[in-house]
Amino acid sequence: MKPKELSARQKEANIEMLENWSVRDGMIWFTGEGDNLCSVKEYGDFEMYVDWKITKEETAVSTSGEHLRCRYGIHRGLMPVQRWGQGDYTTTGRTPSVPLKVADNPVGEWNTFRILMIGEKVSVWLNGELVTDNVIMENYWDRSLPVFSKGSIELQAHGTDLAFRDIYIREIKTAQYNLTDKEIEAGFVALFNGINLDGWTGNKVSYKVEEGNIVIKPDDGGGGNLYTEKQYSDFIFRFEFQLTPGANNGLGIRAPLEGDAAYAGMEIQILDNTASIYADLHPYQYHGSVYGVIPARRGFLRPVGEWNYEEVTVRGTKIKVVLNRAVIVDGDIADAIKNGTIDGNEHPGLKNTRGHIGFLGHGSVVKFRNIRIREL
Repeated sequence: MKPKELSARQKEANIEMLENWSVRDGMIWFTGEGDNLCSVKEYGDFEMYVDWKITKEETAVSTSGEHLRCRYGIHRGLMPVQRWGQGDYTTTGRTPSVPLKVADNPVGEWNTFRILMIGEKVSVWLNGELVTDNVIMENYWDRSLPVFSKGSIELQAHGTDLAFRDIYIREIKTAQYNLTDKEIEAGFVALFNGINLDGWTGNKVSYKVEEGNIVIKPDDGGGGNLYTEKQYSDFIFRFEFQLTPGANNGLGIRAPLEGDAAYAGMEIQILDNTASIYADLHPYQYHGSVYGVIPARRGFLRPVGEWNYEEVTVRGTKIKVVLNRAVIVDGDIADAIKNGTIDGNEHPGLKNTRGHIGFLGHGSVVKFRNIRIREL
């Protein structure tokens, strides 16, 4: 519609709304007849909480729900629950539409939804139970196209007297996930949103997201690499990691997606220096070293099981590694290889000026969090 026509129709709709929607005793009530109640503001990624209650039994199957980004519904069913489910996502054609479990309270009692919408994926908890797990929300109108990046949120019901209360929403800016104000001002962006592995490629079987961390599990293959989808040249890369006894991993930089990142790119060691099995390593193999090229200072890792903070700065041929606020590497690759590498091997990746950043698994459980980058 043209703006003038849209404005006129909106005024009509706002008047009609009051015939079926009302506020009583601190709650939004709906008769079940008429159109949906729509947020004026549009939302992209968000976390939402809402309490709802179906107030009386119906003889026929009745549904109600929240519509996310306009035309996409998180639905609740009254009867039968096996057919409609509770907290399931019902407008999809190719992705699961049956809830993981039935978790609704009896008619007349309050229920709580927690809805997490990130990109094209949605997760729903009903009364604390996960009922929809990171399902891709499809474009109802044209499934060959992605879902809208922003849209309004609607409260709706079909033939059910319904009440809503305690509606909260938190907008999520994934590029600023867990960043400090100073980091945002400096131009850092988050590479991990604490929820899923969007923006990453590689081994997404061994690497999982648990409790806001990226965790590599040896029981699921153990090895394998997880890389950023994007390639980087010069940057400041910050992350936190937690080692298990004898843990061995690595940080690949300027690396291709194929080949051994320690040679085809560069590898910054991630290692439990205190493990007895590593007592006889070469100096260039301990934590923080540029593998085979520049050895790192030791003695700055926190005890196994505690979180460590690391910052890696790459600028041209210069590399600086700060571990728990102590500088353990500050060198120039060009100087370090003038007379050949320390390990005596060819490292063609040292000439790379651009590549992926990744975690390089070696069969150990390691956790990562607060991963962010500033391009230079």
